[in-house]
Amino acid sequence: MKILLVEDEDSIAEPLTEGLQREGFTVERAATGAAALEAGPADCVLLDLRLPDLDGYEVCRSLRARSDVPIIMVTARGEEVDRVIGLELGADDYVPKPFGLRELVARIHAVTRRAAGLARRDAPIRIGGLEIDVRARRVHIDGRELALTAKEFDVLAALCSEPGAVVTRSQLLERVWHTSWHGQTKTIDVHVGALRRKLGDAARIETVRGIGFRLREP
Repeated sequence: MKILLVEDEDSIAEPLTEGLQREGFTVERAATGAAALEAGPADCVLLDLRLPDLDGYEVCRSLRARSDVPIIMVTARGEEVDRVIGLELGADDYVPKPFGLRELVARIHAVTRRAAGLARRDAPIRIGGLEIDVRARRVHIDGRELALTAKEFDVLAALCSEPGAVVTRSQLLERVWHTSWHGQTKTIDVHVGALRRKLGDAARIETVRGIGFRLREP
């Protein structure tokens, strides 16, 4: 498995590279955001937020716009708002420094397993006039393609995986944001609201009060 390590500090990058290589990973290091965006394909990206040229959030946004590669943010920024922003931009996990190598390796395996599982579910899902192609990350309704953000797509994919069944807020947090945090979940409502507008039928996604949401079949 190839890891792209985006880290500008030699004192961190060198021992981390050696440790990952001992665990059997191939590691390519990028010391700047620009180098990370120019690097070849990888199976997982370890991304520091504090880079000398580009903000790590911008690097994450650019990587996610062109690829579904698993991204783990590895940074000294440990505030909740930093984690939320990173996950909203498409990161799959967030590891604050300092961290143990074993924990990091476990997280790498976890996010790559999730990515592999999603890749296997690549047959387009058709529900009435709605068609969602998970592999291509494209959605059509009555032949018209919808422009969705990455998280809007993931929310819709989660609902489409069980049409007619209730998908709880906890399940959406786990599947879309990869967290079990049980605090305020307003971000879910924001994304569902945007989906309803884009689908052109608010009743298509039904709110099950106090539990979650259900995709209604026409």
